[in-house]
Amino acid sequence: MDLSPTSPDLSMASSVRADLRSDTVTQASAAMRDAMANAEVGDDVYDEDPTVNALQDRLAAMAGKEAGLFFSSGTQSNLAAVLSHCGRGDEYLIGRTSHVLINEAGGTAMLGSAVPWPIEVDETGHFLPEDVRAAVKEPDQHHPVTTLLSLENTVNGHVQTVEHVASLASTARECGLAVHLDGARLFNAAVAQGVGIDAYATHTDTVSLCLSKGLGAPVGTVLVGDQASIARAHRLRKVLGGGMRQVGHLAAAALFAVDHHVDRLADDHVRAGRIGAGLAPLADHGLDVVHTTNMLWITPPAAVHGALVDHLKADGILATYWAPTMRFVTHLDVDDEQADHVIDSFARFFAQAA
Repeated sequence: MDLSPTSPDLSMASSVRADLRSDTVTQASAAMRDAMANAEVGDDVYDEDPTVNALQDRLAAMAGKEAGLFFSSGTQSNLAAVLSHCGRGDEYLIGRTSHVLINEAGGTAMLGSAVPWPIEVDETGHFLPEDVRAAVKEPDQHHPVTTLLSLENTVNGHVQTVEHVASLASTARECGLAVHLDGARLFNAAVAQGVGIDAYATHTDTVSLCLSKGLGAPVGTVLVGDQASIARAHRLRKVLGGGMRQVGHLAAAALFAVDHHVDRLADDHVRAGRIGAGLAPLADHGLDVVHTTNMLWITPPAAVHGALVDHLKADGILATYWAPTMRFVTHLDVDDEQADHVIDSFARFFAQAA
């Protein structure tokens, strides 16, 4: 499937009835906005913002790590994390479909001269411990020094189990590598597995935890790890222009999200499954549907792709309309009525096309 990011064309959408482009499109609730307005703040560059400090400590404790650091975005957090483990010319291993590799503008190479070595993955984003071992370069003047394994969870919605992450990380340790985890949707994986995020984080040196996707905060990612890694990342954050001042207003939204929106991620998974089940009868028309946590990967017959997209947009449904495979993402602003509207729209299109 083509996973290249594109800007969706909204020109054909009537009034929007369901926005399933991403779980990043959520809007802060009234209660979350109240928490933001009433936050106690200070200058975070001086480490004096109490709400930021509380958020960092909270996420570090949840992950079983020594420290946390607030970033404006997951991309900035991942960049600082990778460069906290890799010097100029060092190599890191990463799955070929990972966000750090294909959707973060090559920042690790552009700004840190860290060299990515892609590992081939299967359709669920998995690779194996033996793939890690085979990718580590032997000591030789001709090769970069392999220093890091970069993981992701979920990968396009696919859960990497605790046992699988543990096996990959164990192999990395045996090879002398640090381990970073892009946990942009780690809470989704943890909820799906029925564990806390610490079950994953215990196997890694650093973890990026996004608050602005399924948890519904407007901004922010917290990088957690050991004191030394976070200290290096703190300096890198400054270099990247990420030092912010009274950022506690944003941290308050993130704290609200952690308090109120973690367990309800299961609702998003169920709702995505509801859509998947509703579309299952359309397999007879050549519609292929894959459900992964809060995502649906939908591949219609190539001959009707364009017409189907036009029909869905006309019904006020926004999604990521890649070709050949579309992506639909459920989140806290998608309810059962909207899910059923998506099912009905697909059904009406294929009924008309029959």
